[in-house]
Amino acid sequence: MLILLTNDDGIYAPGLAALQRELSALGEVTVVAPAVEQSGVGHSITYLTPLTVKEIFLPGGRKGDGPWGWAVEGSPADCVKLGIHQFCPRKPDLVVSGINGGLNAGINVLYSGTVAAAIEGAFFGVTSLAVSLEYDEHAPFDRAAALARRIIEQILTQKNPGPQLYNMNIPTAALNGSAEVRTVPMNVARYEDRFEKRSDPWGRDYYWLIGGPPDNVAGHETDLSVLAKGKVALTPLDYNLTRQAALEEMQRWKFSLEMDH
Repeated sequence: MLILLTNDDGIYAPGLAALQRELSALGEVTVVAPAVEQSGVGHSITYLTPLTVKEIFLPGGRKGDGPWGWAVEGSPADCVKLGIHQFCPRKPDLVVSGINGGLNAGINVLYSGTVAAAIEGAFFGVTSLAVSLEYDEHAPFDRAAALARRIIEQILTQKNPGPQLYNMNIPTAALNGSAEVRTVPMNVARYEDRFEKRSDPWGRDYYWLIGGPPDNVAGHETDLSVLAKGKVALTPLDYNLTRQAALEEMQRWKFSLEMDH
């Protein structure tokens, strides 16, 4: 199996290296990741400027081993495009994005560069997963990567034929004992965002975005609710944003475009 691995935390992120080591047990891994952190860039792509790429070699690597990966001066979506078109020896069987340092759950899925990279892989008709770990300054990425690899193996053996898109979020509590995976929808409630107004040393105002996740709807489990219980949240995603019920209604509408004289 050929796996394309990327992230939005950058080529030198520990979560990327940890996942590369684990995924190597499943097949050949091609690493193409942003040269610098690209958190929160969503599904942006680069088309007005060139994409610079640099080969990355592991310290102490043997001569002739070739690069460990490629660092791209672009977004996570750029990395997947380039990886599939330029650096993978053939179309990959799997695209994995992560491990992100910080959860990508709830409405934050729409802002996430990690999830966007997986969506880009799905554009190409490849089964793709985004993997994120609850933020911790000393995050146990090795344990999270081992857990993610076991879950990915089981996804691949149980999913329906054809490409699928998934978002996996791992709370740190799931790494401290027996982990449980729950398949749940994403929470689409708006986060309780607000801006804190501050002043810099020169007296100029600036604003810092703060806030937290929304409250859960009683009796309705989502990615946020199961994460709060210390369980792994696994959500199938789709990039088709069409609201089908509204489309069917609108197709019965009549429009008159005659101009008044």
